[in-house]
Amino acid sequence: MGVPGDEVAYVNQRLTINGKEVPMQPLGEYYDEDSMRYAPQFAEKLGEQPHRLLVDPKRPAFFGGLEKRYPFVENCRYTAEGVTCKVPPGHYFMMGDNRDNSQDSRFWGFVPDENIVGRAFYVWMNFGNLGRIGSFQ
Repeated sequence: MGVPGDEVAYVNQRLTINGKEVPMQPLGEYYDEDSMRYAPQFAEKLGEQPHRLLVDPKRPAFFGGLEKRYPFVENCRYTAEGVTCKVPPGHYFMMGDNRDNSQDSRFWGFVPDENIVGRAFYVWMNFGNLGRIGSFQ
């Protein structure tokens, strides 16, 4: 979501990058077989590649205290509405597509440049739902 120098905010279940809201187009509901619940599904476009994501309006924006601190945690502001982070040099901010049920940079911090060794292009090893295994693009 965020490269060095970006300000990434996920506040009231809306994503903004450098003050610009990332538009989401509703796609109807997604049925999660594991939890046997429906969740609103959206399409979002970052750069040229569209992707799908889930947002759970029943979950509170605040996800609790941080039990463990991480490097550059001072670059983030946590409130009852969500989180806003300034990505430090040489690091990246990651977010999951199941926005309100993902432990990502909001929980474990920024990813150092040296930890990124390739580009994600395929969902792999999702044995819980084989229908979610992606396709090459």
